[in-house]
Amino acid sequence: MTQDGISATDSGVAFCACKGIRRCLKCDVLMGKDVLEANEPKIVHHFLYDPETRLANRKDAEATSFPFPGVFLRESFISEEEEEKLICTMDQNVWNESQSGRRKQDFGPKVNFKKRKVRFGGFSGLPALSQRLVLRMQQEPSLADFQPVEQCNLDYHPQRGSAIDPHLDDSWLWGERLVTINMLSDTTLTMSLEQGLPELGLAEEVQVAVCLPRRSLVMLHGEARHRWKHAIRRDDVRGRRVCSTYRELSAEFLPGGQQAELGAQLMNISLSFAGTPI
Repeated sequence: MTQDGISATDSGVAFCACKGIRRCLKCDVLMGKDVLEANEPKIVHHFLYDPETRLANRKDAEATSFPFPGVFLRESFISEEEEEKLICTMDQNVWNESQSGRRKQDFGPKVNFKKRKVRFGGFSGLPALSQRLVLRMQQEPSLADFQPVEQCNLDYHPQRGSAIDPHLDDSWLWGERLVTINMLSDTTLTMSLEQGLPELGLAEEVQVAVCLPRRSLVMLHGEARHRWKHAIRRDDVRGRRVCSTYRELSAEFLPGGQQAELGAQLMNISLSFAGTPI
């Protein structure tokens, strides 16, 4: 592994972890970029999120804007020294190949979302260095009771064509808030609504760009969590980017829920902060 997280085999096309519609630069070489881009939407209305006003402002000359709830952004959530220590610790563990040119490290239970099955597997908790970060998250009023039971570290690099397609996170197991710490480089989180906003006269797809500075924390909840898909576009990965995403349990796994006992077991393991990547 080199300093920037690229291995000696990354320049070849022999191995690729992509499945289905997922793509990376190796796929482009094998399949041809023009074929992959054939189905891109022709009309997209582009907006930029303003964290101070919490408005999505149109990027072009028109003055259209609309409230965009469900995004919380905290710049400089971690220091440069903390970032360096976190990345150094992550790089001492194995990065597993993932789809769309990403690498990942999982700290969480094994889940089959289609069959709605959860098993502990080798889950031993969140990593030790996350304990103080979770305590710091809980100092934010909107995260005061946030208790994550899963952490996923993702490693992006432009040399691999890393990206993550527009998607909605599961809401059967995972709860209301998704929290991500962005490290090593600035990037843009693209929020999208394919059906547009007809009430604003926008019948085609609407995209809202949320700028994520290096070492910032972003939380998605409400409409931004459940209605708008989120993605990291390949063009917005300009240098190595590592992020840690934390997920909490849904109501079904909390006290009073149908699977509260399982939820309590997961919580106890998670908050031991003795975890190693699965």
